[in-house]
Amino acid sequence: QVQLSESGGGSVQAGGSLRLSCAASGIGFENYAVGWFRQVSGNEREFVAGITWNGDLTNYADSVKGRFTLSRDNAKNMAYLQMNSLKPEDTAVYLCASRFAPNSARPSINSSQYRYWGQGTQVTVSS
Repeated sequence: QVQLSESGGGSVQAGGSLRLSCAASGIGFENYAVGWFRQVSGNEREFVAGITWNGDLTNYADSVKGRFTLSRDNAKNMAYLQMNSLKPEDTAVYLCASRFAPNSARPSINSSQYRYWGQGTQVTVSS
């Protein structure tokens, strides 16, 4: 059974930082691409960042580019989203997702292509 579990959310003031973690179990993590999405109640999930199976390529939403960094450690079955210079508009539930994608050239930004999802972790940024 595949499980993804996020942690590291919380409340911070604008300009602060948080590091989100995504722990994977039940899959050969090294064959899976990872994406982070965020969702505000009532809205669709928004792509935040993605990373290929081997960590060679990442892509980011324009709204977070230069502030967020996605990395992974396949030996530990972990992915990390470092979020700096947080803004109130970053407030959302952040979800980790994965898809079987060995040898993929680019992380997908399409949530429908990700099969496995975590429960999410709340990030709240106050002004």
